[in-house]
Amino acid sequence: MDLKSYLMERCALVDDALGRYLPAEDDLPFSLHRAMRYSVFAGGKRVRPILMLAACEAVGGAPELALPAACAMEMIHTYSLIHDDLPAMDDDDFRRGRPTNHKVFGEAIAILAGDALLTEAFILMSSPDYAAKVGAERLLPVIHEIALCAGSRGMVGGQVVDMESEGKTDIDLATVQYIHTHKTGALIKASVKAGAILGGASGEALKAMTRYGEAIGLAFQIADDILDIEGTTEQIGKDAGSDEARGKATYPAVMGLADSKRRAQELVDMALESLATFGASAEPLRETARYIIARKS
Repeated sequence: MDLKSYLMERCALVDDALGRYLPAEDDLPFSLHRAMRYSVFAGGKRVRPILMLAACEAVGGAPELALPAACAMEMIHTYSLIHDDLPAMDDDDFRRGRPTNHKVFGEAIAILAGDALLTEAFILMSSPDYAAKVGAERLLPVIHEIALCAGSRGMVGGQVVDMESEGKTDIDLATVQYIHTHKTGALIKASVKAGAILGGASGEALKAMTRYGEAIGLAFQIADDILDIEGTTEQIGKDAGSDEARGKATYPAVMGLADSKRRAQELVDMALESLATFGASAEPLRETARYIIARKS
């Protein structure tokens, strides 16, 4: 399959839906809604929503069933980036090649824009119209999974351990794996699992999709660690080498670059193996797994 065309088509589908679901810039309060849309439409790859759509389709569901939840996931991801960039956290000036939200709108609006995006995600997923369309028996587990993976036992927990580990020289591999599987991997796993549930998967199919999501979630962050070393600022959309400069707990810092690359490849192989019983409908998931460690941005 032509992965580039597939990703472009799905990205356009998600962007169009996000444009409809988000409050308009000319809705009060103007500054807040402009800030929300500024970061959502800053040029992200939409990896998480695209994975959700692909997982739904791979198990035989119509991807349109997963579209609102996929957009909600992108809102949650974007909120996390806005907050991650704040001076109290990573203090980044650029995100996706553009000035970070707080540099444009100020810290207070950036914090509130993140808060609003997180809340907007659950407004969208809990919409009565959406529940009527997909059924509460599927939607409630999806909302629970996404909330679990976004909170203190998922992404936020990983963020805390990441900050507390910064600058320390005695961080071990188990700690780095905890950070990566929670801060980044949790939402990626939730995206795949939610898409599969919305597509009607259960039993062994759902377990296989969950294994896939866990493997590529960790591989994705290891690839990011590697890109921070080998990529340029223009390629990755933020300051290259920033992880090393801050003393971040990363796979290359603990395992070395060569072993990190080998581990990322092992995880992709595990992800592909988990899809062995699926047919051609899972090809986008297979190609995405391969793309994760080949990408340059």
